[in-house]
Amino acid sequence: MKAIVYTEYGSPDVLQLKEVAKPTPKDNELLIRIEATTVTAVDSTFRQGASMSGRFYTGLTRPKRPVLGSTLAGEVEAVGKDVTLFKEGDHVFGATANFGAHAEYICLPEDGALAMKPANITHEEAVATNPVLTALPFLRDTGQIQSGQKVLINGASGSVGSYAVQLAKQMGAEVTGVCSTEKMEFVKSLGADKVIDYKTEDFTGSGETYDIIFDAAGKSSYGRCQHVLKENGVYLSTVLSPGIIFDVIRTSIAGSKKAKITFAGLRPASEQAKDLRFLTELMEAGQLKSLIDRRYPLAQTAEAHRYVDTGRKKGSVVITVAS
Repeated sequence: MKAIVYTEYGSPDVLQLKEVAKPTPKDNELLIRIEATTVTAVDSTFRQGASMSGRFYTGLTRPKRPVLGSTLAGEVEAVGKDVTLFKEGDHVFGATANFGAHAEYICLPEDGALAMKPANITHEEAVATNPVLTALPFLRDTGQIQSGQKVLINGASGSVGSYAVQLAKQMGAEVTGVCSTEKMEFVKSLGADKVIDYKTEDFTGSGETYDIIFDAAGKSSYGRCQHVLKENGVYLSTVLSPGIIFDVIRTSIAGSKKAKITFAGLRPASEQAKDLRFLTELMEAGQLKSLIDRRYPLAQTAEAHRYVDTGRKKGSVVITVAS
């Protein structure tokens, strides 16, 4: 089968289209023919290998998982003898913490982060919704969002932020989105009640206060946002840094305002699968927009990485996989 392989860290040039062995499912696994996957900021970060802490997961000197890609949608081609939840011909979508989705096939356990694809959307549209698996636990579980609260989404046009806007509105919040000038109309179309152009206005100086500030871009900090949080307000960041770790510890000890993080991708697969089923319900009811910025064929995955590296994507960057 074809796969995008990297054997060293670096620029998108390290990504090569190669023939590799097609996997065989174990007794509890599905063999999935991948129709679509995505290139995410995590793929870009792991490819670069710039974070030494990240290399403890990806490999200290060279990648120990040579195929990136943590999201997928496709058709079940075969199942192991112990599989009961899925069958051949099922159309599924999901995620894997072990990567390997930038390929024509992948084997995943039936109790992994998988669900039946909504019947009313394409594989590309299904895989593009994967950032919900980050946005939802941040808002619902860590932020404990409530109807009527005022929520600010920093990075509202990005892949996680754009779904966070939609989810926060679904949960009854009053939503302010922060993005660049050229993306303001896009964020408004997602349902944001107010949109702030960060190029002309600093949201921390607007005089507004918020119950939740979700820094989906990881570009701000608790220190900058503390004074615009309401009492018992929460600052959430998707980017792990020494600063946010210090703030999480410090605010957990004293004060009514909190800084919090969550490791959404490391949650048990059963929890992620439950969220995928919830996502399916939203999609089938037409209550959530699938957001695709650009599409690339598998052979042009390196070009997709170059685009993601610019930091200017809105929604998801999808890779179409033709077997």
